Amino acid sequence: MNDRIEELVERYCRGWSDPDPRVRERLLRGALAADATYTDPQTDALTVEQLLAHIGGVLASMPGARIERTSAVDVHHEVGRFTWRLSLADGTALPEGTDFVEFDAGGERIRRIVGFFGPVKGRAVA
Repeated sequence: MNDRIEELVERYCRGWSDPDPRVRERLLRGALAADATYTDPQTDALTVEQLLAHIGGVLASMPGARIERTSAVDVHHEVGRFTWRLSLADGTALPEGTDFVEFDAGGERIRRIVGFFGPVKGRAVA
């Protein structure tokens, strides 16, 4: 199952990076459940179509940008997490983010993604 999960997440990440909207759609529809949702600090995409539109807007504002997965997918009980980095066309890498994902039964598709930008903020420990 882990190889299948890794491939699903890799396909999802490639879907964030491909400049061709048709390829993005094919990649994302191959990774996401038909009723998948996506949430991050800047958007709520309640349908795959809304996520495709959001990604199109992000890539239009940053031509040549790519999402690169920077960790393995850590999974238990049909829930996973992984880290990623947005790299701009000139090679500048922005701070890593973390996505939490829920898979359907059997890990065939991603049904929910919740993304966070940047590292987790530390706190003082007494």
